[in-house]
Amino acid sequence: MNEALIRSLTPSVLGVLVRRGADFAAAEDAVQDALIEAVRVWSADPPRDPKGWLVTVAWRRFLDATRADAARRRREDLVDEEPPPGPTPAVDDTLQLYFLCAHPSLTPSSAVALTLRAVGGLTTRQIAQAYLVPEATMAQRISRAKRTVSGVRFDQPGDVATVLRVLYLVFNEGYFGDVDLAAEAIRLTRQLAAAIDHPEVAGLLALMLLHHARRAARRAPDGSLVPLAAQDRGRWDTALIAEGVGILQAALARDRLGEFQAQAAVAALHADAPTAEETDWVQIVEWYDELARLTDSPIVRLNRAVAVGEADGPRAGLAALAALDDALPRYTAVAAYLHERDGSVAKAARLYAEAAQKAANLAERDHLNRQAARLNALRS
Repeated sequence: MNEALIRSLTPSVLGVLVRRGADFAAAEDAVQDALIEAVRVWSADPPRDPKGWLVTVAWRRFLDATRADAARRRREDLVDEEPPPGPTPAVDDTLQLYFLCAHPSLTPSSAVALTLRAVGGLTTRQIAQAYLVPEATMAQRISRAKRTVSGVRFDQPGDVATVLRVLYLVFNEGYFGDVDLAAEAIRLTRQLAAAIDHPEVAGLLALMLLHHARRAARRAPDGSLVPLAAQDRGRWDTALIAEGVGILQAALARDRLGEFQAQAAVAALHADAPTAEETDWVQIVEWYDELARLTDSPIVRLNRAVAVGEADGPRAGLAALAALDDALPRYTAVAAYLHERDGSVAKAARLYAEAAQKAANLAERDHLNRQAARLNALRS
């Protein structure tokens, strides 16, 4: 059973059910039931037409649920419209579904959460981590969003800003998390950029390309994380960097600066430096100042503290860090790095070990533990 294949088919199957008249919440439940059934039976008996199989099973589950609901008995006449057996036409509904989930009846944060769960393939825990909230809180938010759109006709797509936020979070989870969704996020953002002339769409695409260009260098042969400063820049994809920089320059020339353009500018400065030592940290701090003005994000200010530490010295970075909430993700890891640069080896080793206990994934935990062990070895 190919789980990657099932994941790739989920948006188009969901799109088929929505187009055939299913409200989104019921359609998502039916598709999830079909996926569970696929996991159970495909290993022993894989279908010739996986998408057609999923559509048929999901549609039957939707009809079963509809008939069981007395308030929706009027939908029973849809039984005659069950899709016939055989191959299902290949239609990519994913980007359309992103817009449909960004429905005007939902708040932007609820629309993002619903889309990430229903279409993006992220778990509730992954979404909660992205939003810096408890998993139970996010589960309630997603449930409320489903109830809000239950029975709503999806003929009023949401705004571009919400869709961009979803694509950004999907890319981040794919790039830094345990599920590889980065390439899919880039593909959808390319589609959006081709359809909409919007500087922030271009900014997001540039940001994704510039980060993705470094992906091959982010891990050592044993799978361990390689920090940006230690990466082999010869392994960076220069074609993706050139494309990303070109897209960014065209967007910035329109003088409508937004969050994603500013983030892409930081990524471009990293990509432009021949070596880590030649990075223009002063400009990066200036771009983080712009980002802080645009977003007031505590994560932006955390990254800015690192940049200040590089531009003006570790003590300046620690001063910037002291103004932030120490409960922020990666706060302790940043503190460890800045204290190491300031010469406080023992304190840095302790903080690296502490940060490892808070790490969001195994690769990051292993990296931080190695940093702690390295410094402890220096002291012995």
